[in-house]
Amino acid sequence: MRVRIARDLCVGAGQCERSAPDVFAQDDSGLSRALTEAPAAEQRPSVREAASLCPVRAVLVADDPDARRDPWETP
Repeated sequence: MRVRIARDLCVGAGQCERSAPDVFAQDDSGLSRALTEAPAAEQRPSVREAASLCPVRAVLVADDPDARRDPWETP
């Protein structure tokens, strides 16, 4: 699994940090950032919860980290 925050979408709601505080944090501007791009197996359920709760879908999750194409690239 790979995860990142689309900062151009983030509105600073903080749902990701509340769901997975070991993976996400809000910076001084109030926007979220991922503390790690590759969460540990035990963190993955909370990362998925964070993605589902984000009101603007700024939490991007890719299940196949070995995919040839960037999983967040627009096809």
